[in-house]
Amino acid sequence: MSRFPEARLRRLRQSAPVRDLMRETSLEPRQLVLPMFVREGLSEPAPIRSMPGVVQHSMTSLRAAATEAADAGVGGVMLFGVPAVRDAIGSGADDPDGILNVATTALAAEVGDALLVQTDLCLDEFTDHGHCGVLTPAGAVDNDATLERYAAMALAQARAGSQLLGLSGMMDGQVAVIRAALDDEGFHDTLVLAYAAKYASAFYGPFREAVDSQLQGDRRTYQMDPGNRREGVREALFDQDEGADIVMVKPAMGFLDVLREVRDAVEVPVWAYQVSGEYAMIEAAAGNGWIDRRAAVLESLLSIRRAGADAVLSYWAVEAARWLRSP
Repeated sequence: MSRFPEARLRRLRQSAPVRDLMRETSLEPRQLVLPMFVREGLSEPAPIRSMPGVVQHSMTSLRAAATEAADAGVGGVMLFGVPAVRDAIGSGADDPDGILNVATTALAAEVGDALLVQTDLCLDEFTDHGHCGVLTPAGAVDNDATLERYAAMALAQARAGSQLLGLSGMMDGQVAVIRAALDDEGFHDTLVLAYAAKYASAFYGPFREAVDSQLQGDRRTYQMDPGNRREGVREALFDQDEGADIVMVKPAMGFLDVLREVRDAVEVPVWAYQVSGEYAMIEAAAGNGWIDRRAAVLESLLSIRRAGADAVLSYWAVEAARWLRSP
């Protein structure tokens, strides 16, 4: 190996054109997906206190924001519904007139030709107990009974026009059951995104405000232990084998090691979710003048891409896309 002074590694960093040519990882608008919240009964958007700049949308503002995202060149939008009424089994999740399905139909018509309209497939926003599944009389999440609800929810979302279903519930067998339900009904082209390595993270706090979560307790019996790296890879391999078109690691920034290993282990695309707490921390630090907001946002997204994500869900998707188009 050559040594200094014959080898001068700084040659590769000497100017902007050289650095641009040497850059190993790129970040492009098409690689970004915008999560969006739509709340039933709103006449105007409602700010989310813990996520500055993010809102619960009305149907009118949702359409406008989705059009804005399409114009910015982002790759897709991921919808989360916040219903007015909840019950023990999350009946609103597969109701054709439920807020998420109505919003999906509206966005599929509005922007479905310009970007990928995606929907969160989980019961937590729709249950009065806030868990991601149906509960047993003893209060535990019933995995197999929950799968029946997920299948019904998948069909409702596909009929509403969702092009990609984001399976975020972390139930065993969810990918296989949902893929079979979709195929049996002729929805062979509907994509399945498996939240394969979804950890029981402290960084979901602001999201729970965003969806008005009713959760008491935690989700540690189905979401993963943050100390487990190998288990995340195993989950991703299981989901790939069950028919997932894409697998997800969530959160992103605290689990970049898992993201890298999942990327190396599977053959399907790998996405990552830059979650609400990651967003809130950078916004808080920037709001106090402690960091350069734009630089920190773009660096955080680039780090997720560098670790192996083919696409990133981020609340900064539209803003970052504009920055990337106009450096």
